Amino acid sequence: MSNATITKNETGGAPAGTSSLRQARLPRWVPPALVVVSAAAGAGIGTAAGLGNTLQWGLIAAALFILGTYGLAAAVEGGRQAKDRLATSLVWVCFVLAVVPLVSLIWETVDRGRTVLDGYFLGHSMEGVQTILPGGGAYHAIIGTLEQVGIATLIAAPIGLLTAIYLVEYGRGRLAKAVTFFVDVMTGIPSIVAGLFILSFWIIILGFSYSGFAGAMALAILMMPVVVRSTEEMLKLVPNELREASLALGVPKWRTILKVVLPTAVGGITTGVMLAVARVAGESAPIVLLVFGAAGINNNPFDGAQSSLPYYIYEQWQLGNEASFDRAWAAALVLIAFVMILNLVARGIARWKAPKTGR
Repeated sequence: MSNATITKNETGGAPAGTSSLRQARLPRWVPPALVVVSAAAGAGIGTAAGLGNTLQWGLIAAALFILGTYGLAAAVEGGRQAKDRLATSLVWVCFVLAVVPLVSLIWETVDRGRTVLDGYFLGHSMEGVQTILPGGGAYHAIIGTLEQVGIATLIAAPIGLLTAIYLVEYGRGRLAKAVTFFVDVMTGIPSIVAGLFILSFWIIILGFSYSGFAGAMALAILMMPVVVRSTEEMLKLVPNELREASLALGVPKWRTILKVVLPTAVGGITTGVMLAVARVAGESAPIVLLVFGAAGINNNPFDGAQSSLPYYIYEQWQLGNEASFDRAWAAALVLIAFVMILNLVARGIARWKAPKTGR
């Protein structure tokens, strides 16, 4: 047998007479065409079977796409490449299945929320507004959300940062293990538990009233483990050579952390804090328990009941009329925009503070 001609069995699926370095490949237009054919076939099979749900059509089309990709690749490219294309098609199908609900949610929120979202809605409260009639706005809820999330950040960010510094730079022995254990426990704590803790301790035992500050403390409890974990990972990414070089020059360890370690990881730390803020901005359970809601504007988070966007959405939806539904959708759109802006800011800071490459 000639070395130039290798049989199909010896190459794991390559046709006889072809070089192992130049196997047959499917044209680039085949996967997109197969998507179109699978979608059409899925719609046809779903219609013929009497399936009226487009999601069922999509699942049929996804199965046909995966099987078709594997069959064509096995016939043309061989078994090894067919397995690779099978894994790739599965990843793409799972990605689409994950994105479709997200896109559907955003589309529905934008479509329903834009009907009443305007300057009047953003600049007025519900003071003196009949809930069954159109009108009113979410200004008081926006103010409450900004104040509550801001106070929670002022509480959680320093505590989380200092805890992460201790765990990475100083943490040894049982205390560090205990702190790590409780951080892991707090990471999975339900938000309602944080609200119940503040309710029992701050309001029932100490006797303070419902306020935005009480809600902020519950949000801070939820933020702290996120800040600790993200900051801890960022500090671990700082090369030890930087610490050793600073210590070799006689710089104290605390000053090395302050002047070398933290500036190096500041981009990732800031991103982690922003993501923690975005994570708690939409929490509703502790807010419903602790801020107690208010129809008017309360700029003082330490005195009296206060509203917030999650509470406002819950409150308006509970009213059960068309006008309140519109206000709830508009407030949900404002909250989504707020979280999206925070994520974009976090990404911008991470890119801005990322280590520069090049000569």
